[in-house]
Amino acid sequence: MSLALREKLNQECSLEIPAQLYFSKNKRTIKALITLDDGLKIESVLMRGKERNTVCVSTQVGCALGCVFCATGQMGFKRNLTEEEIVAQILLFARQLKSDGEKITNVVFMGMGEPMLNYDNVLAAIRILNDKNGMELGARRFSISTAGIIDGIKKLANEKMEINLAISLNAADERLRRELMPIAHQHSLKNLLATVDDYIAKTRRKVMFEYIMIAGVNDSQDDARRLLNLLRGKMCAVNLIACNPGGGFRPSDELSIGRFKKILEDGGLEVVQRYKFGKDIKAACGQLAL
Repeated sequence: MSLALREKLNQECSLEIPAQLYFSKNKRTIKALITLDDGLKIESVLMRGKERNTVCVSTQVGCALGCVFCATGQMGFKRNLTEEEIVAQILLFARQLKSDGEKITNVVFMGMGEPMLNYDNVLAAIRILNDKNGMELGARRFSISTAGIIDGIKKLANEKMEINLAISLNAADERLRRELMPIAHQHSLKNLLATVDDYIAKTRRKVMFEYIMIAGVNDSQDDARRLLNLLRGKMCAVNLIACNPGGGFRPSDELSIGRFKKILEDGGLEVVQRYKFGKDIKAACGQLAL
């Protein structure tokens, strides 16, 4: 390419992604504060494991859902991200890993915002990253987490790609879930679980139910039994996540989590407990708030 063309491309098609990087003490987590073209900012997180390098991606600037345990939910909502802005988050960390001879293996849409309220751009970004001329990441390497947007779950069930679905549940009874997650006033547990049943029947894919463990709020043994009764027999797994301090909430202690987990496992549910990446740089679940 000619010098003139290269200069024109540098001016009009910059490959720079303006970001500040923050590293956890153990270097396993990197948080990026990315400045968008209009001056707004978002945060994304790279979590480096022994076998996986996972990027936690934001889909909106802020969030409109207002979940009381989530720092992002207290920011309010600014706008949806474009497919290019979503892809740029993964590209930023792909460049970071390349210098170490590593690659991104997984992408989770669990950062700032509700992915199902920006469905078209999220799916467009996944198609770019899945494409052989993109990053050629397999569809099963992507996970979309939703607070329970029923229309989005229905759309995902009809996609040809085998994308993983996670549901942020956090309570097994309607009253408590509405207190924690205002969106539950619009999407009842009954309707949500019926939609999940349809999704499983159509896709034959396991669904992950995420459950934020909040001390004295939703972590009792009775809460565990209610959750077991709600999910027993479903093709699913439960991901227990100790909440991060903030907004007057405290994380459940290990003893409470252990008892909760045992009740679910004894009842036949598959249960995993999430390792806390990046808490020291406010990069853990529910902490992304600029």
